[in-house]
Amino acid sequence: MKAAIYSKYGPPEVVQVEEIEQPTPNEDELLIKVRASTVNRTDCGFRSANYFVVRFFSGLLRPKRQVLGCEFAGEIMAVGSKISKYSVGEKVFGFNDVKFGGHGQYLVLNENDPLARIPENIGFAEAACSTEGAHYALCDIRAAKIAANQRVLVYGATGAIGSAAVQLIKNIGAHVTGVCATKHLKTIVNLGADEVIDYTVEDFTKCPERFDVVFDAVGKSSFSKCKPILKANGIYMSTELGPNFENPFLAIYTPLLGGKKVLFPLPSTKQSDLDWIQKLLAEGLFKPLVDRSYKLDEIVEAYRYVETGQKIGNVILEME
Repeated sequence: MKAAIYSKYGPPEVVQVEEIEQPTPNEDELLIKVRASTVNRTDCGFRSANYFVVRFFSGLLRPKRQVLGCEFAGEIMAVGSKISKYSVGEKVFGFNDVKFGGHGQYLVLNENDPLARIPENIGFAEAACSTEGAHYALCDIRAAKIAANQRVLVYGATGAIGSAAVQLIKNIGAHVTGVCATKHLKTIVNLGADEVIDYTVEDFTKCPERFDVVFDAVGKSSFSKCKPILKANGIYMSTELGPNFENPFLAIYTPLLGGKKVLFPLPSTKQSDLDWIQKLLAEGLFKPLVDRSYKLDEIVEAYRYVETGQKIGNVILEME
């Protein structure tokens, strides 16, 4: 089978598309033919290992798992003798930032790995890009205990995480203000944002509104900058470590002081999260934002584009 592999950490060019042996499922595993995947921030982070902590999970000197791709959608081609939950021919999607494997034409998973059936009204590409951004957004939403009628600002509302956050928070019933560039204002309104701020015209940290939660979905702001627009007990969350890696430390001591605080939850993948995403997709309440698509042989170009920081929503990797 064809797969994009990397045997060392580094820039996009360390990834090469090669023929490798197709995996064979054990009795408690299932074989999935991957129809679509994505190239996202998680894949970029593990490939580059710019944050050294990544190596504690993927290998100190070189990657243990050479096929990335944490998001995938495809068709079950074979099941082990002990599999009872799924059948051959079923269309499934999932998220796995432990085993990865979505950048290969086939992957093997245990039936208890985070996996769900693709709703009939959803295609492979849309299913494939519905999990990574929503996974991180959902982690922060639950940590902050966002509730109906709260006021939430999402900075970076056009990214995979931000665009998912806008929709998931609206489904809870909160009031959402999205921050993005001029040409994407309509897109964010269409995703459900109640208000939008054009950061090319206005500094959102100086707006008169006060928010229960400020969710920095691109990691380009800071607690000190956003503190003035938080309510008395408001919460600041970011998807990045922050200036001088301050966010994890702020998350430890600001809750002890009372008042405005930082949360920096560590994401975990749960089957219940996939089930909820599946339900929202089926009901048309969540639609992942798509920027563009690449073929598997174009994966280096896909990585380069994602790392420009200019992508809107998700970048699809077509496996066929």
